[in-house]
Amino acid sequence: MVLLSLPTTQSAQTPVIDYHQHLFSPAAAALATGNPNSPGISARNLVALLDSAGIRRALVLSVAYTWGKASRAPVENEYEHVKAENDWTAQQVAQYPDRLRAFCSFNPLKPYALEELARCSKDRQLHYGLKLHFGNSDVDLDNPNDVAQVRKVFKAANGYHMPIVVHLHTSIDNQRRYGADEARVFLNELLAAAPDVQVQIAHLAGAGGYDNATDSALSVFTDAIAQHDSRMKSVWFDTTGVVRPDMSPNELQRIAARIRQIGVKRVLYGSDAPASPLMYPKAGWAAFQRLPLTKAELRGIANNITPYIRDFAVR
Repeated sequence: MVLLSLPTTQSAQTPVIDYHQHLFSPAAAALATGNPNSPGISARNLVALLDSAGIRRALVLSVAYTWGKASRAPVENEYEHVKAENDWTAQQVAQYPDRLRAFCSFNPLKPYALEELARCSKDRQLHYGLKLHFGNSDVDLDNPNDVAQVRKVFKAANGYHMPIVVHLHTSIDNQRRYGADEARVFLNELLAAAPDVQVQIAHLAGAGGYDNATDSALSVFTDAIAQHDSRMKSVWFDTTGVVRPDMSPNELQRIAARIRQIGVKRVLYGSDAPASPLMYPKAGWAAFQRLPLTKAELRGIANNITPYIRDFAVR
């Protein structure tokens, strides 16, 4: 893929942490791409890209959940693959203990979800936190049974003192409803079940890019912040993949306005799996700087360090 030239101010320092990264084992890469010869994305690959961007550290979110993707035919021995992917991710980040930190993952609707969470909570590399992907796992926030099951996972993670990163946007493949109503379910039912841990909502509550559904969902959280809702006290938002090359000035302005409503101190930089040059950490930061934010605001976002990574970041 050809790297597009993105206009940018290049005025702010590079971020101290990339808060949304993924590694792919060769097996997971083959599953996701359909290419049996895919080499995957290793920790060595990622660290080289971080070096190129001038970013020192990254939060690596395991993609073990992809083995339980709801819109794909079931995989034989699925749970064994989930464990293997989490363990492979742990082994990879262990090679760079001063650069990478891992969160485990799984589909929270699967029968093994609580078992895998308990296992991760005891692992030296994976006990730091949990990544959930509602879209990939087809968590339907309009389905009370799904919400009840995910609530159990949130409550258990809270008990293990494991922060949660969540891709909140529901399944696009299965055309699930998504917007303000679904965000309110998350606020009322799920955040309330994990009051003692930090929660990072990925992609500014979207799925990459920024559309009306995402803005509608995000408005629920900006309203709650404005009202000093206690459930938002430990919630952050990453901006991974939000800024696209073809966005108009009006679209960029709308995103910047929402970031100001959230508060710069709650906003984190992330660039996602480096599957193409446009998604590399350096290109992602250049794209993000297209937003009409001040130098001070960009600098603030670049310097944000959350409690769940502070001990790692100050080494």
